[in-house]
Amino acid sequence: MEDPLFRRIREHAKKRLEPARAENRAQLTQPFKEFLRLENKMLRRYHRKGDSGLRVAQARAIVMDVLIENLFASALAQYSKIQPKAPCKVAILALGGYGRAELSPFSDVDLMFLFPNRVRSKHLPVFQQTLADTMLYILWDLKFKVGHSTRSIRESIEEARKSMETKNALLEARRVVGSRKLYRDFRHAYGSYCQRDAPQEYIKNRLNGQEERRKRYGNTVYLQEPDIKNGVGGLRDYQNILWMARIKLDLKSIEELKEGEYLNRTEYRELTAAYEFLLWVRTELHIQSRRATDVLNLEKQPLVAWRLGYRTRDILKRVEVFMRDYYTHARNIDRVAENLEQRLALLNNRRSLRDVIQSRRYRRRRRFDGFVLSGNQITFEREDVFAEDPDRLIRIFRHCQQYRADLEFELASLIRGAKLTLAHNLTDSASANRSFRSILQSVGEVYPALNRMHEQGVLENFMPEFASLTCLVQHEYYHRYTADIHTLHALRELDVVFTSNDRLQEKYSRALHETDNPSLLYLILLLHDIGKGISIQNHPNLGAEISEKVLERMQVEPTLRGKILFIIKNHLEMARFWQHHDIDDPNAIRSFAGLVGNEDNLRLLYVHTFCDVRATASGLWNDYKDMLHTRLFENTRQQLAGREQLDLSESASKITTSKEFARSQLPDISEEEIEAHCNLLPERYLIHNSPEDIALHLRMVHELLTHISEADSLGSLAPTVEWKDDLSLSLSVVTIVTWDRSGLFYKLAGALSVVGLSIVSSKALSRADHITIDTFYVCEVGGGAIQDKSALATFRKFLEEALVHDMDLMPHILAQAKRHQRPAYLRDELSTRPPFPPCVDVYHELSLDRTIIEVQTTDRVGLLYHLSRAIFDHGFDITFARIATERGIAIDTFYIEKINRTEGSDSKELLSLREKLTVIVSEDATRQARLTG
Repeated sequence: MEDPLFRRIREHAKKRLEPARAENRAQLTQPFKEFLRLENKMLRRYHRKGDSGLRVAQARAIVMDVLIENLFASALAQYSKIQPKAPCKVAILALGGYGRAELSPFSDVDLMFLFPNRVRSKHLPVFQQTLADTMLYILWDLKFKVGHSTRSIRESIEEARKSMETKNALLEARRVVGSRKLYRDFRHAYGSYCQRDAPQEYIKNRLNGQEERRKRYGNTVYLQEPDIKNGVGGLRDYQNILWMARIKLDLKSIEELKEGEYLNRTEYRELTAAYEFLLWVRTELHIQSRRATDVLNLEKQPLVAWRLGYRTRDILKRVEVFMRDYYTHARNIDRVAENLEQRLALLNNRRSLRDVIQSRRYRRRRRFDGFVLSGNQITFEREDVFAEDPDRLIRIFRHCQQYRADLEFELASLIRGAKLTLAHNLTDSASANRSFRSILQSVGEVYPALNRMHEQGVLENFMPEFASLTCLVQHEYYHRYTADIHTLHALRELDVVFTSNDRLQEKYSRALHETDNPSLLYLILLLHDIGKGISIQNHPNLGAEISEKVLERMQVEPTLRGKILFIIKNHLEMARFWQHHDIDDPNAIRSFAGLVGNEDNLRLLYVHTFCDVRATASGLWNDYKDMLHTRLFENTRQQLAGREQLDLSESASKITTSKEFARSQLPDISEEEIEAHCNLLPERYLIHNSPEDIALHLRMVHELLTHISEADSLGSLAPTVEWKDDLSLSLSVVTIVTWDRSGLFYKLAGALSVVGLSIVSSKALSRADHITIDTFYVCEVGGGAIQDKSALATFRKFLEEALVHDMDLMPHILAQAKRHQRPAYLRDELSTRPPFPPCVDVYHELSLDRTIIEVQTTDRVGLLYHLSRAIFDHGFDITFARIATERGIAIDTFYIEKINRTEGSDSKELLSLREKLTVIVSEDATRQARLTG
């Protein structure tokens, strides 16, 4: 109460809540509402001017205390009308965050009505009911989310035995109002129980719980959309320290941990500053969301940053600076919490930390290079170990890698103290660079060593180029992590390639072992995004320029440098190729083979792309992408080996097998029709399609031709449709056979949009007789094969209407989009989208002799229909489309050609088309820019 803000709140309450003892609930509620409105307005003002996050959270808890005190008094007054005297003592306790006296704007309010163990009065139930009704109903009327329980002291302890969550909540129990003696009795009884109830087991369970929670929330501080409360380095990590300290040491605050030398001054300063920052951010996030939320998502980051004083007009720069600060503070909490957890876990019978460290010195087993290996941890012999030989600051991580050991927490503290003065000076040390290269050459074991270097802050000090990636937010569609963590995760994926027996990784391992130097890929992956520190755009070329100096400093053999720089400069090309091009087109394969140059480059690029994409976000890689990626690899390898396609004997064998399979599966189809089908399609169709697919296409073409012969001219336009689920791809495959015609693609896409499906990819084949075979890979909006089996009938209906009767599908698509729209209350909460600008690119690819359109934008129902119809309306046909839709982002590629080829230059039409497509993908851009500041 020494804080002037806290005194001010209580003074306001005395003036404004005097009328609170009213005759009915409505009269009672109104003064509270007005008091809350004014106090919340005042606290928002304090918050916005940059006041301490902890101070504002504590002030909000005092506002709640005042409400509870007045409601309690009103409840007693109500009961006095029934009985002159209360049947027993009672105390109202705050639990959880409210118990810590820390409330964010929309935090839950957890209360416990505490009663003595034995109350014999027959009036007790009425008394309890009066308290609950008077207090809880008013709090609910005031829109608080209230958790409440009614317990005796004994019942509280019994509940704590059953639930770790309850045990932790009761550790933070704080008396708000009521009997002080009853509360003291509770504290004494509960404290005795905690000391008796296996404190060492509690610590073990808490550590296990921490590990499980951290895994559940991404196991890293550096998520693109972190959870402020439960994520790694979040508020829960800080609070867990206090729970453990309360049980193990009976210490109640971070200040007491510092005074007991369980925290040094630097750790204390970093921890308290980080906790206040996170509370500050959480307050603003609640205000912007108008509800209790802890996920700092992409939509909210620009506005939260702006309100907190990060006033750069460039949204991307604003978010980058703000999130760097967030990651820095969260990393401090994570690191200090982990060290302190280890220290508390080691303590036994409340011995001092100094005694524990000293006792561990007697368990030394192996001395080397100034260090000591004890069990699975390495510590130091003398505190001047790094001053004596600075190169040890790099070698220690090589030792950890070799012995598969971890850093003892005192050694970790010593490293963090030495890194700033020593690590940067080692950048040009030949010995240190040799140690670092040896770490990168230990296949299957690189990620743990480099991750440890990064956690201790040594990696960015030793390699200044990497420092620019640390905490760097990536404003790209798919990246879930910051640039530094993405790079480390890519190294982890390569470790898995080398060590896993999984069939998926095995083919990448085999390809890598066919290269001249398999471990070289570790160095390439470490450097592949180094250019992002300067600019996300053009970062491959920038990265190659930066890496050239790094390779020289590391004394990498000159014969290897060209290969490393080539992969860095072109590390996006393989994914770009199979995302945007027809990988069964010989011209495309020749073009890509010309880019990679030789098989060694191809193998490195193949495995690099696999690791790079898998490190971007969990679940981003799937069987479908793996199929495209591997097919491009195999086709290009054959091209580089001097074969444009399978050699003649292999090709002839595959064609014969496909024809024989078709004959066996389709006995009603004549030999002439089978031969005609094969002759009306290019030979690569028979090579790159399975016998099962070829038989399916034959059957569907036969059905179409039969239908034509039996139906009138209008009915003959009706398509043949086949729909099947592919559970291995987690998709549904829709195949349509019909007459080719202008605008066919947009009508097919429109019919699928009417059903409300997401189009993942598509491919089209045209026979020489103008029968077209279109295949669409589709899924539900949330992912997965189609569950609603009525969707096929609906699709058939609208497709026939569009093809036969030229129905305009737009109104039906808009109706479908409306059904998928968020409810109004959610749209208000999430009013902004990620700050990713949409783009349209139209160009002529000389090597492929193709005109290509590439589109990147936020996906929505009917987007593909809008785009493809605009292409048709401008006089162009789509001859090939590659559709990719993930995490709400559409990345689509179209090959187009003029419908009327006799017309002259199409440059004006292409310019007009580009402008129209830009308008389509930018529909929401103006509104979103305004909302994000």
